[in-house]
Amino acid sequence: MTDLLALWYPWVKTLHVISVIAWMAGLFYLPRLFVYHVEQVEKGTATDAMFQTMERRLLKAIMSPAMIATWVFGLCLVVTPGIVDWGAVWPWTKAASVLGMTWFHMWLGMRRKDFVAGRNAVSGRHYRMMNEVPTLLMVVIVASVIVKF
Repeated sequence: MTDLLALWYPWVKTLHVISVIAWMAGLFYLPRLFVYHVEQVEKGTATDAMFQTMERRLLKAIMSPAMIATWVFGLCLVVTPGIVDWGAVWPWTKAASVLGMTWFHMWLGMRRKDFVAGRNAVSGRHYRMMNEVPTLLMVVIVASVIVKF
């Protein structure tokens, strides 16, 4: 199996990067949709239903499959011989940041359910601040992988 992973390494890495890009795009966009939903839309209106549809489709059709693909291809990279030096710090900072990114994804999913139930209690300002979380985690992930500190 490890020989196969080594042989397919460039393709697995390519698919991992593509998946990460798709996931990150959603992680940046969904909180912005929530900001506009909170600040511009009345509950129970046609616009409310439209926002809920956009948010559901973004999460279910793009973000969740991209997150799963990111994890699958990332784990394939982890078990490919010679790729990860577990004695270094960088794999651990990356892993912690990816777990943080996954938590943020799940948090967004819970907030979407709150909109559906009509009980969103989070302000637009809070969503704006939370929108910085994936950016900070991305910086740590990219620095970890490129600089390998």
